[in-house]
Amino acid sequence: MKFRFLLWMLGLLMARASRNNPAFQQQLAGKELTFVLQTADGKVARHFVVSGQRVSSASGVIAEPGFAIIFKDAAYGFATLQAKNKQLAFMQGIQDKDIQIKGNAGLVMWFQGLMKYLKPRKKKQPVKA
Repeated sequence: MKFRFLLWMLGLLMARASRNNPAFQQQLAGKELTFVLQTADGKVARHFVVSGQRVSSASGVIAEPGFAIIFKDAAYGFATLQAKNKQLAFMQGIQDKDIQIKGNAGLVMWFQGLMKYLKPRKKKQPVKA
């Protein structure tokens, strides 16, 4: 359940960033693709559509995605996406065959680069006089 919620939240954050964040929009420029994050058994899956510098998402898988990231199970997917060092967690998962990549691996690297734009904003500290 946590993994399903995390994927839904990721879709929400990417949709918001695609509307409000010029740096994020620049990363989407010229990209027209669909990608999938899912568990190996296919029980938890969400696809993301990048089109016209906007991102939308819906539950389920689609045929012929640009790439798919397949986690061995929901708990592992949740832990990997929540890891402090996501790059290391992904590389370790791929090496241990706990994460499978299908499709264009270059697009997976592009997707990982998008994640830095989704960090929550820090609240401004009030200025003390």
